[in-house]
Amino acid sequence: MRMLVKISYHGGQFMGFQIQHHERTVQYEFERILKRMHRTFVRIHPSSRTDKGVHAIEQYFHFDTELNIAPDKWQYAFNSALPKDIYVQSVEQISDTFHCRYHCVGKKYRYKVYIDEARKVFEHDTKVQQKKPVDINAMNEAAKLFLGTHDFTSFCSQKTEVKNKERTIYQSEVVETDEGFEFIVTGSGFLYNMVRVMVAYLILVGEGKRSGQEIHKLLEERDRNKVPHTAPAHGLYLERIYLSEEELKEEFGEHIHIHKKNSI
Repeated sequence: MRMLVKISYHGGQFMGFQIQHHERTVQYEFERILKRMHRTFVRIHPSSRTDKGVHAIEQYFHFDTELNIAPDKWQYAFNSALPKDIYVQSVEQISDTFHCRYHCVGKKYRYKVYIDEARKVFEHDTKVQQKKPVDINAMNEAAKLFLGTHDFTSFCSQKTEVKNKERTIYQSEVVETDEGFEFIVTGSGFLYNMVRVMVAYLILVGEGKRSGQEIHKLLEERDRNKVPHTAPAHGLYLERIYLSEEELKEEFGEHIHIHKKNSI
């Protein structure tokens, strides 16, 4: 049976999602439990991978099992054995042809920033501090220029290994909050460090150090050296995974073009 698992986690004490030798990762925590239950190694397959310090409000993975255990019992078994910074929201049996990575048609990220000269010790690993006020309207106008399909070479890590750096952005906005602001972005997929590079540039726009109108030119130039900054990881949240075209169209309208090729 193939089981689909929906989870959330606080990424502060993890070296990321993906398994790493001798490091604490989200994937390790689940495969450790599955190995104990099956008495043999069981691989999990995620919809996305997150970096060290990045959080997930909604994340999915699937695994195959021969154990005849009801979905609610799987949920109980996982949550009983998991550390307190991971929680399984649901487990369901799915078709053997379903694959978390390849059926993922979109992802939503949220980046959280508070504005205060004083460091907030209870939010040090869940939001990023911005000491000086920023022009949120200018940031939001700049964020809109990311909408559509572009090559995001200028806005991803130079370590990005995938050759096709074209991604489609359905939502890109900066919204004001009581404490500061949040950058919300939804797309067909995201390159390594892409959201963090985007938000770092938008913060420079808000500080008056860069122009939002440069974004079109930067996208065309495909030169990461022109956008040298990357925002810290701990303000970033994987907020939603879209596992069907219907989910995307329900939120963004029937007219949107679903771009199926995406990076995890």
